[in-house]
Amino acid sequence: MPGLLMPLTRAVTYTRWLHLLVGSILPFVCAMVHPGLDSPSPADWALIAILPVPLVLAAAMVPGVRRAEGLQAQMMLFPGPHARVRGDGDAGVSTVPSASWSDRARTGAWMVLRLEAGLAVALVTGQLMALSMELAGAATGNPGVAGPLLLPVPGTGWEYGLLVPVPVLVLVAVVAGAGALMAEAARRLLGPSAKERLAELEERTERLLERNRIARELHDSIGHALTLAVVQAGAARAAADPDFTDRALETIEETGRAALEDLERVLLVLRETRRPAAARPALGEAGQLLDSARSSGSRVDAEVTGPLEDVPGPVSREGYRILQEALTNVLRHAGPVPVRVRITVAEGRLRLEVRNPLGAAPAPVAGTGGGSGLRGIRERAALLGGEARAAQDGGLWLLRVDLPLR
Repeated sequence: MPGLLMPLTRAVTYTRWLHLLVGSILPFVCAMVHPGLDSPSPADWALIAILPVPLVLAAAMVPGVRRAEGLQAQMMLFPGPHARVRGDGDAGVSTVPSASWSDRARTGAWMVLRLEAGLAVALVTGQLMALSMELAGAATGNPGVAGPLLLPVPGTGWEYGLLVPVPVLVLVAVVAGAGALMAEAARRLLGPSAKERLAELEERTERLLERNRIARELHDSIGHALTLAVVQAGAARAAADPDFTDRALETIEETGRAALEDLERVLLVLRETRRPAAARPALGEAGQLLDSARSSGSRVDAEVTGPLEDVPGPVSREGYRILQEALTNVLRHAGPVPVRVRITVAEGRLRLEVRNPLGAAPAPVAGTGGGSGLRGIRERAALLGGEARAAQDGGLWLLRVDLPLR
């Protein structure tokens, strides 16, 4: 289809046309009630265009008006599911009330522009439609009355019938151009303010942080349970001892149940249900982690110094996950080796140290490589304003995490 006829097939052309015509209602109301405007001249139309301006500027001072104008612009000025072209129904137009005088000023400028552009398009629509009817009348030998801004069509004749579509096509082209300009003006005058963009950016950042936190929770909890289950199963098969096998199965059952509870809690958060999610484990429950490591064959030497109950909830919960991931890494990369754990609460800080021999690493658990565990520990520490360091220390592997309590 020729490009010149494309506006005829686009639904957004007609919704923009309607949007502009709605903006002309107030000037026409003023024209009907103003005395002496029975047969308005161009000068009278200029007066009509000026009369409603103070009224729309006063309306723009109401915060909710900006939201109403934004919703109308979104629905009528931009391509959406109703259009046959690709487009974005949002297009960066704000739909929240005015929050500052700058928002009110931009809303006022938009409403004045919509009023004037709507009046101009309404006048052009009336005149070009009148011209098309004039040409049709001349083609049938019965010319009508020309519009107030147009000269009468001279004479009659069938050849005028060939010109009847011309004013209509010109009108559609004018409307398409005016609609595109109004859409661009809406982006500039009704677009989000700097404060709104900052609030949207903060909300998006919060969503990303929440997604990262959930990913870390699943990695730490499910990864720990699977690693422990694999290590326990391998040790039980190698030991060939019924008592050891029973203890290993019991540990696998307890760890798996805890992992399922963590998974259910995370799914409740993702589904945004009204059921309260289970509380996240904290350092006060670190004994379970140590017992799990011991049941896998590791000799765990643990020492706790300072009051754990004074550690704030967020720090305690993240500390638990860091310790969980550290023990998981030991079992995954070094096997059931001796582990030394130190938890210290002093001088306004929480310090975690996990030491273990490097040893000969066992075969890695499928799908758990890539170093994401240590990266997750560093991310958790950084979010709390602390730091995590991991390196070899005299033939041992040392993980040291330092977290501020405030």
